[in-house]
Amino acid sequence: MKKYFFSLMIAIAFISSSYAQEIKAEASKQFMQITTVESVLAGGLGRSKMIITNPDGTQKDSEMENLFSMVGINFKNIKENEDKVVKTLKEYTNNGWKVEHVTSLTLSQNDSGAGGIFMTRYLLSKPEDKK
Repeated sequence: MKKYFFSLMIAIAFISSSYAQEIKAEASKQFMQITTVESVLAGGLGRSKMIITNPDGTQKDSEMENLFSMVGINFKNIKENEDKVVKTLKEYTNNGWKVEHVTSLTLSQNDSGAGGIFMTRYLLSKPEDKK
């Protein structure tokens, strides 16, 4: 009886160990980040960009439209920026990336509110490629 009990315990330990290793292997993720910086300076004086940081640390950036024109809020530019963000996120999610977390912030340059930025960070993840 002791032999059977001992054999059963070894089998359970072996199965548990291999199951734990599978879970750990599946939990290994790679991360990337997409950051949008949108200027609220009037007249196109600001600079707005989308910066993509790949898992290997390389970065690429592309231009975005400023949110204000000389006469105020430019809704056409807001629409173009939203389209660009959605298309970029769709491209990455179609390639297996998952949006893990979104952080947004605003920054005003001075107390009068004349100028500043809207910044949004999208943290994406996907399982590590098995090599």
